[in-house]
Amino acid sequence: MPHVLRHLLLLTGQHRTPRMNWLLGALLAFNAGAINAGGFLIVHMYTSHMTGFVAMFVDSLVMGQMTLLLAAVGALLFFICGAATTGLLVHGARRQQLRSEYALPLALEALLMLVFGLIGGLIAQRPTPFAIPLIVPLLAYIMGLQNALMSKASSSLIRTTHMTGVITDLGMELGKMLYWNRATVPGRRVQANRSKLQLLGSLLGMFVLGGLYGATGFKLLGFITIVPLALILLLLSLPTLLDDARKHRLMPRLWLWLRLQRRRTGLDLSLIHI
Repeated sequence: MPHVLRHLLLLTGQHRTPRMNWLLGALLAFNAGAINAGGFLIVHMYTSHMTGFVAMFVDSLVMGQMTLLLAAVGALLFFICGAATTGLLVHGARRQQLRSEYALPLALEALLMLVFGLIGGLIAQRPTPFAIPLIVPLLAYIMGLQNALMSKASSSLIRTTHMTGVITDLGMELGKMLYWNRATVPGRRVQANRSKLQLLGSLLGMFVLGGLYGATGFKLLGFITIVPLALILLLLSLPTLLDDARKHRLMPRLWLWLRLQRRRTGLDLSLIHI
């Protein structure tokens, strides 16, 4: 296997290292920043910030604004469903002894991003009042998938879809760096974790860069902006998925299933080559 594919295999493989988590987290932070910025330009909502939707739920409940209430409930439910889907895929893959436990939700996220681009392109040509009810739950589901994926892969150390916790931890580490240690108190020096600072700074920086890419791309090019992001995620997930398909002989199983379907439906498989 070429060196590049081997590196990608490690990036989404089951054996995690801090460096692998940092690289994957940075890429996903860029992706989340782009989706957030692009989604805001389209539906005027940041679809990864569940705190905002909880506040919207409470406010709309008190004010009696049923449209906003339903939008908030839908976003919260779909975000939870996205996170639950990641949990099901990861634990299911572990039970089947597959290496693609993290590649599966990543590939699903990429496919759903392409669906988002397709729906958005159709809506851009023919504006409809159903734009927000369609796009907000879809993006919330995607962000739930991604947030749970990175949380699982890094043992809850890295979050990529919202920056509140990242900025909080960054401020705490900067406070440690600025703290003046007295020489008369040995063994109790306050020191900043520089590797953590680099991780937090890179996550924040990639989220900002992703936001710039998303806002600029959606403004100038439209929904085609989402395609390179989805293809990158697919590229990251494919090596592990193909490795599992080869080791577990998934293609012969698929061929057997197709033959069974042929007997039931009379499907002609003569043009299918595996």
